[in-house]
Amino acid sequence: MITLTDIKLERGSKTLLANTSVTFYDRQRIGVIGRNGCGKTSLFLLLLRNITASDGELHLSPKLNLVTVDQETPRGIQTALSYVIDADQVLRGYEEKLRSAEQEQQAEKIGEIYEHLLCIDGFTAEARAAKILKGLGFADMEMAESVNSLSGGWQMRLNIARALFVPSDVLLLDEPTNHLDLDAVIWLEKWLQKYNGLLLIISHDRDFLDKVVTHIAHFDQQDIKLYTGNYETFERQYAENLALQQKMYVKQQQHISHIESYIQRFRAKATKARQAQSRIKALEKMQRIAPAHVDSPFSFAFHNPRSIANPMLKITDVDFSYDDNLVYQHLNLQIISEDRIGLLGRNGAGKSTLIKLLAKDIQPQHGVITYANKLTIGYFAQHSLDNLDHERSALQHLSALASDRTDTQLRQFLGGFAFSGDATLMPVKNFSGGEKARLALALIVWQGPSILLLDEPTNHLDIEMRQALIIALQNYMGAVIVVSHDRFLLQQVVDEYWFVNDKKVEPFLGSLEEYQKLVLSRNADQRITQNNQELSNKKKTELRKRAQVFEGKIVRVQKNIVELEEKMAQLSGAPQDNIAMINDLHMECAQMQKHAQILEDEWLTIIEQTD
Repeated sequence: MITLTDIKLERGSKTLLANTSVTFYDRQRIGVIGRNGCGKTSLFLLLLRNITASDGELHLSPKLNLVTVDQETPRGIQTALSYVIDADQVLRGYEEKLRSAEQEQQAEKIGEIYEHLLCIDGFTAEARAAKILKGLGFADMEMAESVNSLSGGWQMRLNIARALFVPSDVLLLDEPTNHLDLDAVIWLEKWLQKYNGLLLIISHDRDFLDKVVTHIAHFDQQDIKLYTGNYETFERQYAENLALQQKMYVKQQQHISHIESYIQRFRAKATKARQAQSRIKALEKMQRIAPAHVDSPFSFAFHNPRSIANPMLKITDVDFSYDDNLVYQHLNLQIISEDRIGLLGRNGAGKSTLIKLLAKDIQPQHGVITYANKLTIGYFAQHSLDNLDHERSALQHLSALASDRTDTQLRQFLGGFAFSGDATLMPVKNFSGGEKARLALALIVWQGPSILLLDEPTNHLDIEMRQALIIALQNYMGAVIVVSHDRFLLQQVVDEYWFVNDKKVEPFLGSLEEYQKLVLSRNADQRITQNNQELSNKKKTELRKRAQVFEGKIVRVQKNIVELEEKMAQLSGAPQDNIAMINDLHMECAQMQKHAQILEDEWLTIIEQTD
C-alpha cells in the first residue's frame, strides 16, 4: 500500500533517513517509535506530500485517502458536533444536494441521494460523531457548545474526533494521547483496535502501543526497521540485539540488578496487598524490559529531601469553585512522607485542580491547607513549559538556581537530560516540546523537593526519557502525587490510587486494570464508586474477622497475666528460696503485658480501618 525505496530524507543540515526501504500494508497497525528529533513527524509529512525526499522513491496506491489530525486550532461558531461531521465533505456534499432536490421536489433525484447516503452510513452520522466525542470525554452539553467557546485542549480533542470520524484508508496519528486523559486513552485504544485501514501511530506510551499495534517501525541510525508484534515484543528483540555487544551486556546486568534491588525494597514495605501485587508484577516487567534501554542518553536522580514532619500537608474542610461550578466541597485529606498516589477520574472531575491547590497555584474559597515547616514543593504541569524564559538557555536557567556552582558542574548535570555541547547554550525559543519538558523537569530535580506534584509529566517525552524518569521516581524518597495517562508510569511509581468524582476524593481500592475495565462500562463513575464500595465492604468484613482473632488472642494473654499475678501473690510471703521464682514470674508477666500491648495496638489499627 505504501512503499519507500532508497529514501533519503533531510531537514536542514540533518539527515533523518538514508537509503531507507520499507513497505506498509493495509490493515497493519504500526507504532512509529524513536528518539525525539529522529524524523517520525517528518515521515508523516512525507506521506502527506507536505515535504519531499532528497532521493529515492515514495509510492502510494492510487486514490488512497490519507487522514491525519489537523494541528491548526479550530475556529467557528458551529457546534462541536457539527464541526466533527463537517470533516466528511462527501457526506456534507450529499446533504446539500438533498436539500436542493427537496426544495425543487425532484423525487427521482431524492431517491438516488438517499441510496448514496445509505451506502456511506450518512443517516447515522450524528450518532456516530456523538459516540466519538463522548468517548473522548465530551458531555452532551459540551457537544452543543460552539467551537470558539472551547479551551485549547478540548479543541485539539475535536481535531482528533474529526480524524476518527471521516472515512480513511490510512490514518496517521502523531502523539494523540498527549491531549487526552486516561479515561479517553482507554476508549481510544478500543476504537483503534477495530480500525480497518492502515494505521500509523507516533507514540511514546508503551501501554497504548501494546494494546493497539501489530507492528513497530523503529527509527534507528537513519533507517526504519519494521518489527512484527507489539511494543513489548519489539523491546525483547531489541534487547537481544544489544546483548550481542559485550559493553551493552554489562550495562544490562547493572540495570537488572537495580530493578531487583528495588523490588526487594518494595516487597519489604508494601502495606496494601491488592495494589502491592499489581505493583510487583509491573516491577517484574520493568526488570525484563530494562535491557532494551541501556543505550539511553538520559541519567539523573532526585536528591533525597531532608526530614519533614508528618503529615507533610493537610487539607481541612476545603471548598473550591471555578465561577459557579463547585469542584470540591468539604474536602479533607492528608499527605505523609513517601506517599505515592495516582489520581484517577474522568476529565473535568478535578484532578488537575487538586494538584493546583496543593501547589498553591490556586487558593480555596473555604477551608485551609496546612503545610509542614520547611516543606519544598516540586510542581510540574504543562504551563511549566510556558513559564520558561524563551530568550535564555538551559545553562542560564540552571545558573539562576545554582549561582555557587561552576559551569562544568551545571553542564554535567544537564548532560543527564541530554543537553550537551551547544544545546546547553541554545535559547529555549528554539526548543522542541520534548526539550522544554526535559528542561522543566531538570530544574525541579535540581531543587530536591520534599514532595512532587506531577500533572501529565510524560507529555512530549520520548520512551527513553520516560524510562529515566520512572527510575528516578522509584529511587526518590519524598512523596509523589501524579496525574497521568501513562499507565506504565503509574504502575511503576504509584502505591495507591485516589478516585476524584462528585466533588470528593476517595481511595480507589482496586488495581489499575480493574479501573480500566470499569471505565469502558456504561455509567463508569457509578460503577467505579459501586466497585469501590464492594471492595471496601469486603475489606471491612475481612478486617472484622481479623479483629475477632486478635480479640481472642488478647483475652488469652490477659488471662495468662492474671494467672501469673495470682502466683506471684501466693509466693510473696513464702520463704527466701522462692525469690528467684518470683523474679522469673515478674519477667514473664512483663513480657506478657508487652505482648498484650502490641496485640491491642494492632487490634485498634484494624478497628480504625473498619469505620
